[in-house]
Formats: sequence, C-alpha cells, structure tokens
Amino acid sequence: MKDIRKEKSDKTAECILTAARKVFARKGYSGAHVDEIAELAGVNKATIYYQIGDKDTLYANVIHQVLGNTAQNIAEAVAKVGSPEEKLNAYINCIAAIMDKNPDFPPIMMREVASGGQTLPKLVVEDIASVLTVLVGILEEGRKKGVFIETVPFLIHMMIVGTIIFYKNAQPIKEKQVWLPDRIKAYDKKLKASLGEEVASLVLRAIKK
Repeated sequence: MKDIRKEKSDKTAECILTAARKVFARKGYSGAHVDEIAELAGVNKATIYYQIGDKDTLYANVIHQVLGNTAQNIAEAVAKVGSPEEKLNAYINCIAAIMDKNPDFPPIMMREVASGGQTLPKLVVEDIASVLTVLVGILEEGRKKGVFIETVPFLIHMMIVGTIIFYKNAQPIKEKQVWLPDRIKAYDKKLKASLGEEVASLVLRAIKK
C-alpha cells in the first residue's frame, strides 16, 4: 500500500514539475505564479507546497531536474573516448542532446542570462560549475598535449551553449520573417550533421592549434 501511495506521490510531483517548467519557460521566474502552475498541473496550491515547496524551491527543482545529472552523464560520455578533440565533441553533443530532450529549458536559461542571473538558484549554479569542471579538464588536457590553444573555459562554454540555445530559439522567429530571402533560409538545410556535431566542428576549428 505504501508503494502505491509513493508511486502516486511521485507522479504528482513529476506532473507539477512539468507544468512549472512550461510556465517558467513562457513567463520567467518573475512572471510565473503558483496558481497558474497548479491549474496547469491539475492540483491545488497546497499540493505544490506539500510535494515540492514554495516558488523558489519549485524553480530550483525545475532547473536542477535537467542539470542535476548532466555533469555525471557528460563525464561518462567523455570517458568513453580518447583524444581531447573526441572528448570536446562528446561534451558538445551531450549539451545539444540535453537541449533537444528538454525544449522548455533553453527559454528559461535565456531569461536568466538576460536578467544577469538574478533569480538563478545556488543549487543550479553548483550544477553549472560541475559541468564546467568537465570542460576545464578537457581543455587543459588538450592544451598540455599541444592540441588546443590556451582559452577561457567559460567563454568556450558560452560559445557552445549560447550557439545551441539561440539557434533553437530563433527558429520560430525565422519562420515568421516572410521577407527573409529563401536563399538565406536554405542555409539551415545545409547542416552536414546534427546541430551538436556542427557546433563541435566550428568550436574545434576555433581552438585547435
């Protein structure tokens, strides 16, 4: 009986987090209201406070749910390949896969960047730091082996994440621009591989000796 109750509780929590992710993506932290999240999740506010916590805790959990295991997953992918180039390629493709799997995540992070991270939870900052630590290791190894030039890890990370996020979020904008020449729109169809592979190729060209 306890297992059934726990399963039901877990499903309710997941439903709340899914609804919250959508609302935070549309309206950001400041514009989101717990009432709206509760309505979308099909629960009352009391259930949200009981299952997750207040708005701050809810917001932190929404982002942490995406980033929490990211560093570990990236580290595992990186460990399966040998050269610094392959490791950086794996790092970038993991980031791209996360964005593909969590379409509501890029808008949330774009709002945080635009606000200077004013509402970025400490838990999420720690998640990002863990991801960056993996990148620092890759870049340092590449520099020591004479493969990469000396770079600023956070700048490289933002080149990767920023490019992927902005490219994905710009698609609806491009589709609305009827005046945009077809020859420019056609360039999107010329991606030789996935977005992750394309970004990896460009970044590697930029930092390789």
